[in-house]
Amino acid sequence: MTMTLPAIALIGGLILLVWSADRFVDGAAASARYAGMPPLLIGMVVIGFGTSAPEMVVSAISAAQGNPGLAIGNAYGSNISNIALILGVTALIAPITLKSSVLRKELPVLLGATLLGAALLFDLHLSRVDAWILLIVFSAIMGWSVWLALRQRRDSLGVDVDTMLEDNSMSLRSALTWLAVGMVLLVISSRILVWGAVEIARGFGVSDLIIGLTVVAIGTSLPELASSLAAVRKGEHDLAIGNVIGSNFFNTLAVVGIAGAIHPLNVGAEVLYRDCLLMGLLTIALFFVRVGYNGQRQITRIEGLILLIIYLGYSGYLISQVFHFI
Repeated sequence: MTMTLPAIALIGGLILLVWSADRFVDGAAASARYAGMPPLLIGMVVIGFGTSAPEMVVSAISAAQGNPGLAIGNAYGSNISNIALILGVTALIAPITLKSSVLRKELPVLLGATLLGAALLFDLHLSRVDAWILLIVFSAIMGWSVWLALRQRRDSLGVDVDTMLEDNSMSLRSALTWLAVGMVLLVISSRILVWGAVEIARGFGVSDLIIGLTVVAIGTSLPELASSLAAVRKGEHDLAIGNVIGSNFFNTLAVVGIAGAIHPLNVGAEVLYRDCLLMGLLTIALFFVRVGYNGQRQITRIEGLILLIIYLGYSGYLISQVFHFI
């Protein structure tokens, strides 16, 4: 088989995936608002789930089809992209200031979740027991997030989400329609994307892990990139950071957990000492935004540039591995 059809499937699947994810998030957020859910809770739970839906579906399908490298690479690659690429590019446009007290409370929890994920992969195997541990911890954190949002309704993140919902207002019928259509197209586009990615990996003799960490991870992170760029242009800085924190929570615990529960995952040592290590260091760097420097809890343009350079260096190394195999 030539690589033309798989390449078309990969690119077309990514485009459809990004578009359907955007419609799904808009529909889910608007539907939640009509249901009376507080804006802060919508930002912490609904939008976090919606922006991670592409990773969730892609990784679940990959695991079910016996492609663990694509499943784990998609999740961890997206986390790396979220912090280094998305926050890096966004901060270059405008420094991102963290004001939300809720997000400051979530950052240490995200760091703990990241360390837990790495610890469970220390033996280079994610068993179903490990996967269920991740899912149970995820459920507990989501319960805590709901409690936190209901207890502290007035927060700058909630204000940002409320403004976003006002700007993207739609009828209940439209919201439910886009919610359903977005979910169906997410599944269809994910299946097309996974098939194309696996065929390309086989055709060039590279691991599906590399494909998952690069092309697929960037593609499934595009909804977060679009949301963060739109948010920072409107001065909604907490929404920009909240998109990344929420998505990384879902990726680290729910996406990897669902994939491992479907099919136990064996990973190479490079996942631990290269990908998990970088993901952990970037999460630690994001955690220090919580503390701030000279009273400023901010990602500056210089720090954004450093994050972007790190991402380009990491991606360049992965791409060099592709040419090594060819």
